[in-house]
Amino acid sequence: MDKQILGNLKPLVSHQKQLNKYIDALIEQHFKAIEQTENMVVVYRTQGAIAALKRLKYLKDEVDNYNG
Repeated sequence: MDKQILGNLKPLVSHQKQLNKYIDALIEQHFKAIEQTENMVVVYRTQGAIAALKRLKYLKDEVDNYNG
């Protein structure tokens, strides 16, 4: 990933606990959407959204690993 982008993310990941709470709430909403739909396209899209949100939860680790 671009060094400048990771450097610019430091302020965002400094509040990781609050960010994770928000991400967890979004993931929960997506799980409810999966439970309520019968449309497989919605299921696949929602699964992708959940995967992306889970990756955001590890953004701090990625930024920290870049900075050593």
